[in-house]
Amino acid sequence: METHVIALRDMKKRLDTLMQQLDIAGKAERIAALEQESSATEFWSNAEAAQKTMQEMSSLRAEVDRWRSAAQRIDETIELAQIDDDSLDSELNDEVQILEELVERLSLEAMLSGPYDRDNAILAIHAGAGGTDSQDWGQMLERMYLRWAEQNGYKVEVLERSEGEEAGIKSVLMSIKGEFAYGYLQSEAGVHRLVRISPFDAAARRHTSFVKVEVWPDIQGNIDIDINEKDLRVETYRSSGAGGQNVQKNETAIRITHIPTSVVVAVQDQRSQAQNRERAMQVLRSRLFELERRKREAELASLKGENIDAAWGNQIRSYVLHPYQMVKDHRTDYEVGNPQAVLDGRLNDFMEHYLRGKINGFSPSPQGIAEA
Repeated sequence: METHVIALRDMKKRLDTLMQQLDIAGKAERIAALEQESSATEFWSNAEAAQKTMQEMSSLRAEVDRWRSAAQRIDETIELAQIDDDSLDSELNDEVQILEELVERLSLEAMLSGPYDRDNAILAIHAGAGGTDSQDWGQMLERMYLRWAEQNGYKVEVLERSEGEEAGIKSVLMSIKGEFAYGYLQSEAGVHRLVRISPFDAAARRHTSFVKVEVWPDIQGNIDIDINEKDLRVETYRSSGAGGQNVQKNETAIRITHIPTSVVVAVQDQRSQAQNRERAMQVLRSRLFELERRKREAELASLKGENIDAAWGNQIRSYVLHPYQMVKDHRTDYEVGNPQAVLDGRLNDFMEHYLRGKINGFSPSPQGIAEA
């Protein structure tokens, strides 16, 4: 019994720390304030604002109840474990195991507590330096993320894909749908480096290729982003297909350029030009929203004295296939010696180490990467 009590108290301590980090007490106070606000006679005079308030209150209440319920359950189990009754041992073993799994799930949820972490994600892959090798590397990464999504129950929609001249892809734009898609995939944004013997080099020399991955939340609701139609350059083109009936005879694909920021969004997966334009505008709003958010974060970081250079060429992760086998994340120093497993979609450990590092306040530092 004493072993159970020790394990349960450790769980409670861990849970209390997480609840403090998430400010569960402050969120409970926010719920009380919103309840008082919603009881006012004029509350529903602005239906849209009232609905947002009710949604916020519902979301906060679900979160607070989830954490407080877990804490109460642990407290009750501790009281049960302190009873000197051997007949309860089997029941306690089962309950302690259930609670350990519950605390692990809540611990992961604590790492995914950002304002957009629950949202769907947009992921873009762009081939960089390295020519055909880079384009082939881009396709390898595309396959990696498709495998990861499949293994974790996410639905993927390819919005636009540009093939390479000889092999691979120049770029691909994907929507990845499911709870916490952005929360997990935010760890993948940055430059990914591949070192291998090039299959496109007749002399079988070692090549280094770079691919840039961009990730932002797919916010399809109301986004407070003002887009002037005069700032847009809209182009149409034929959607690519696999041939036969899949080849579009009309220019249904849309490419929209936001001139002030040079952000380009292309969508070709919808059936009509109007549908492609609507989806492209949704993606553009999300993209501009994310740019503005990152700009504010960069300004805050500079005020704090941090100097995090996120420029092209500062790789976040290296995948080495020759002369040795390794995948290393340069922000967390986490590495594995089985790159094929990673390229087959086994990314969760890298994502978890990133999220834990983010909570603990690490500063991504892709500098000083040794050449393989």
